[in-house]
Formats: sequence, C-alpha cells, structure tokens
Amino acid sequence: FRVQYNSALGPYKGGLRFHPSVNLSILKFLGFEQILKNSLTTLPMGGGKGGSDFDPKGKSDNEVMRFCQSFMTELQRHVGADTDVPAGDIGVGAREIGYLFGQYKRLRNEFTGVLTGKNIKWGGSLIRPEATGYGAVYFLEEMCKDNNTIIRGKNVLLSGSGNVAQFACEKLLQLGAKVLTFSDSNGTIVDKDGFNEEKLTHLKYLKNEKRGRISEFKDKYPSVTYYENKKPWECFEGQVDCIMP
Repeated sequence: FRVQYNSALGPYKGGLRFHPSVNLSILKFLGFEQILKNSLTTLPMGGGKGGSDFDPKGKSDNEVMRFCQSFMTELQRHVGADTDVPAGDIGVGAREIGYLFGQYKRLRNEFTGVLTGKNIKWGGSLIRPEATGYGAVYFLEEMCKDNNTIIRGKNVLLSGSGNVAQFACEKLLQLGAKVLTFSDSNGTIVDKDGFNEEKLTHLKYLKNEKRGRISEFKDKYPSVTYYENKKPWECFEGQVDCIMP
C-alpha cells in the first residue's frame, strides 16, 4: 500500500512499514498523522505512509531483497524526488531502503533523492541513522532543563532495541545516564549494572547483523535478566527516572 495526503506544500513524505499488522486502515491513520508531524518541521512537505504485511523477521537477505524489488516495481509509478519521498519505518531499515533504491534506479535510470534513510555510500545523509535516537535524547535533555535537572546520573528504561533505541542509548551514555533495559516484541532484558559501550556494540551486532532476538543477548552476558512477554516498565524493580523512547 501507499497512502498519499495533501501535496499543496510539497511532495508527500512518510515511511514504509513491513509488519504483519499492516493494513490499509492503519496506513490511512499513520499517513494523516504524518501531515501533522511534517507540519511541525515547517518544511514544504505533505503526508504519506506505505507498507505491506510482509514480515522481514526470519527471512534471508535474498528473500527480503526480492520482496523489496517487487514492491518497488509497483511503487515506482507513484513516487519521485518531487512527488513522494518514502522513508524507513518498522521493518524497513537501511538494508531494505538500499534494495528499494537499487530497484528504483534500475527501473527509472535515475539517481535521485526518492528515498530517505539510504546508506551514505549511495546518497544518504551523514548521521541519518543516529538522528531519531539522538533527537529523542535531545528532547529529553530539554525537558530536564525545564525541570531544573540534568540527564547525568538518571536511571533510564529504554523500550525497543532497533535503530532508535540503539542510538538513544549511545547518546544517553555520552551524557552520563544509566541505561537499564532493552526490549523487543518477545520480551525485555534488564541489566541492573547498566549497559556500557561494549554491551551496546554487541546489541547492535545481534540486532543489525545477526537479526537475532533480544533474549540471545543473555548468551554472551549471562548477568542480564530476561523477562519473556514483558515490557520494561512491567519487570524492572528499582528507582526509575525516565522511560523512553
């Protein structure tokens, strides 16, 4: 699916989601919500959203590539640098964006800014992968300032373990916070000692390269506790200052 709303200000802009829960109704809602989100940027953009109920989990790189190519074969008629500029979302990361862009380039013979979130090697923006997670922490930092406090020393529960959570953790560690949890759709891991750079590096490998589940983190770091089918705020016991993203 691809849902497009008003383009009076500029091209449609919104993510692509690959997840079993995707249907036309959800995408219509998310696309409408995207209009409001985009308006806050003050940039000339309309709203859009797209995706499929295809589930990348458990699929090989070749299977994901073939699906992305088939998806773009249909989508390429409706998108373009000045028409509609999709981005990534749940289930659509730099790998999927790369496959989609490759097929668009092959079909249209154009190397243009038709997708955001590309790898920097083929036209992506510097620190684009970090942007969402860093931005969430900068927002938290401003909230702390507004309440006459700082992030340093705060106990933080992170929900998720994908791109946003990984780089939110990276920035939180740089600012001196203590990150205590990560999660995915199967459960939550808790490290009462706090995650450090070494553990974060392994988490990135586990999720981005191995495409594993958060429960597998315990195989290398047995000191963490895994809670199946639990959210971070449901299983952590102790002082908590912030829950994000």
